[in-house]
Amino acid sequence: MKEPARHTITAALPYANGPLHIGHIAGAYLPADIYVRNLRQRGKEVLFICGSDEHGAAITIRAMKEGTTPRAIVDTYHALMGQAFQDFGIHFDIYDRTSSELHRETSQGFFLKLLENGAFSVQEEQQYFDEEAKQFLADRYIMGTCPSCGNPDAYGDQCEKCGSALSPKDLIDPRSTLSGAKPVLKPTQHWYLKMDEAQQWVDTWINTGMLDGTQHHDPKEWKASVLGQCNSWLKDGLRPRAMTRDLDWGVPVPLPGAEGKVLYVWLDAPIGYISATKRWAAEHNTDWEKWWKADDTRLIHFIGKDNIVFHAIIFPILLKLHGGYVLPQNVPANEFLNLEGRKISTSRNWAVWLHEYLERWPGRQDELRYCLATIIPEQKDSEFTWKDFQDKNNNELVSIVGNFVQRVFVLCHKYYDGKAPASGEKLDQDIALWSAVHGSVEEVAKHIDHFRLRDALSSAMNVARAGNKYLSDSEPWKLEKSDPERTRTILANSLNIGAVLSIVLEPFLPHTTAKLRRMLGIGVLPWNEAFRSDLIGEGQALGKPEHLFKPITDAEIQPEIDRLHANAPVETAPASAPAPGPAPAAPVAKANIAFDDFAKLDLRVGTIVAAERVPKADKLLKLSIEIGEASPRTVVSGIAMHFSPEQLPGQQVVLVANLEPRKMRGVESQGMVLMAEDASGKLVFVQPKDVVAPGGEVR
Repeated sequence: MKEPARHTITAALPYANGPLHIGHIAGAYLPADIYVRNLRQRGKEVLFICGSDEHGAAITIRAMKEGTTPRAIVDTYHALMGQAFQDFGIHFDIYDRTSSELHRETSQGFFLKLLENGAFSVQEEQQYFDEEAKQFLADRYIMGTCPSCGNPDAYGDQCEKCGSALSPKDLIDPRSTLSGAKPVLKPTQHWYLKMDEAQQWVDTWINTGMLDGTQHHDPKEWKASVLGQCNSWLKDGLRPRAMTRDLDWGVPVPLPGAEGKVLYVWLDAPIGYISATKRWAAEHNTDWEKWWKADDTRLIHFIGKDNIVFHAIIFPILLKLHGGYVLPQNVPANEFLNLEGRKISTSRNWAVWLHEYLERWPGRQDELRYCLATIIPEQKDSEFTWKDFQDKNNNELVSIVGNFVQRVFVLCHKYYDGKAPASGEKLDQDIALWSAVHGSVEEVAKHIDHFRLRDALSSAMNVARAGNKYLSDSEPWKLEKSDPERTRTILANSLNIGAVLSIVLEPFLPHTTAKLRRMLGIGVLPWNEAFRSDLIGEGQALGKPEHLFKPITDAEIQPEIDRLHANAPVETAPASAPAPGPAPAAPVAKANIAFDDFAKLDLRVGTIVAAERVPKADKLLKLSIEIGEASPRTVVSGIAMHFSPEQLPGQQVVLVANLEPRKMRGVESQGMVLMAEDASGKLVFVQPKDVVAPGGEVR
């Protein structure tokens, strides 16, 4: 298989009958965006395609329930989803819609070409009919008991509980979703795709990668879950499947005598990728066909596991029977994301809606992108919890990435007036650092190429971990007077690690890396630049120290948990469950003091530059705090039960700077860090909302 000249990347068309939730994002759109961003960093030619899937029975059902029209429904959600994607940093080259005139023409032309090529057989079948509503029922208009898992609310095309693909006649005790009545079977005519005739070549193509005598792809690169679901269908034997439906909302079947019939949504929707490409090409005055028909194009579909069969079997059959199109080289489908111990349920509002998150957490897109990227359900279902979101922000983004960058910038502004220092001779410690960093960069690209995006993010974070350890081990703040040249080298290396971070983290944290580039005074760098160690030149003007991330408090997270559980089904507590205790009492106010007593306090903003445990003291940490003096203050604080030393460098704190020094476990403590305690006894730092230069006076 030769290296492709271009990449056509599609993300599953979201269905325009409701907003996006984090399950959608983690399953298809964030993985696709990460993959595309990295391809572009490496100079690949990429077209990233998506759009709203706007036809099908579910939309008409919602319109009927809400007393409106299908057009009104899709117009509302197309706009909402498109804006949410844009705001979240998922940037498609084209975000189209399947209700457009161009899509109608493209789908009808595709259908007629398939018909000309003998892809269909016309069959009269018995289809369910609602005698009360006086209409034939599309698959989604019928519900009943799933024959596979017993779910009483399975749809006529799929059980959303077990994922089984169904036909309406498979359901036990079917009922109409329009009237609730038991439907009856009546004859109707439809066009069936001859999938049975494709059995042999589909089996060979999926399991060996061979297509028309050439190696098309490596099946070992396909996920086991994708191969397993495809082979389950192949083992049962592919059967003809109706490609038309009796509906009045959709792409009309372009044949005489087919009034009242539309193309089946799974013929209509994937062609939306092609019609979107046509629109994009017309807008850019270029040829669309090379993205779908050239042999040197690589086609990749990012989807959730409920769409595997349609993208890995049905759509490839349609493409091949039409002729002239490339088939997907991979379909890296993901599993499902659960929420706080339960399956996401849109009907019960058990979901975190993307547009609502963006409204309640403005400017915090990357925090959610990061958390979701660490739990992409690549091999099995995974779970999102608000506490995990908080922990990953505080213990990883703030403590690892943010603290490293903050420490480096604070020191460069202190020692070099905000200019990048020159690097001197590299010692073994420096050489080992860059070897580790560049090894991590290689791992990031390798993992992304194999769709192991969680591992890729972990490798990218290892760059920041290596920088943190290097800075802590080197302790440049102790060397500035005795060995200023070594201090310059350490900080020059550290700034360059920051530049590498702006590259390797960009696919995951695009908003943060844009801010980091502004602080470093550099532009967007291509991927191969991440293998250099001299990206920041001597004298480069640096931006002021800023926090890339800020801690998330319990007070910020609890409303999210409360909001979610307010929509949860009521559950009876077990008899053994303890009764809730009384609410904690408010702290008793202390006696008033004179203002002059308060004025005696010298309160200063400081930045923690190092932290370590005090030997033989479980509760004590030894902190080095920069407050604008010649050297950092040493402060012993009883916070070891609440923070690990690795979390603290870079944190800004408020220090009582004129407290009489005292020795604690043999270490002289030169001040006191102010803390706040919540009702559960958890300590949090009292700190400024915005970054303040070390030594700033608190008034």
